[in-house]
Amino acid sequence: MINTEDIINIASYFTIIHHVNGRLRVRVNPKITKESNSISLKDIEDLPSKIRGIKSIKINKIVASVTIVYDPLIFASSVWEDLIKGENIEEITELINKLAKEVA
Repeated sequence: MINTEDIINIASYFTIIHHVNGRLRVRVNPKITKESNSISLKDIEDLPSKIRGIKSIKINKIVASVTIVYDPLIFASSVWEDLIKGENIEEITELINKLAKEVA
């Protein structure tokens, strides 16, 4: 199970490769495997089923990148950029918690 703190922690290992409204591609620092061992790839891939506004997540292990397709009407592009920079975390946490889907 992944929570908001985990998402913020994971994002700290990302750098933006390409970002257009609705689609974000990030490079993943290899150190993530040593420091985030409680979070699995499956947890990350399952985020679209847990948070409204995230349409899909594709992980490319070969080139160490992640592509996130999102609804720009729900997530402004600045939210993703702030998350990766570690800025405005309280506001991002509130947004993620508001958008979290009920899981039975």
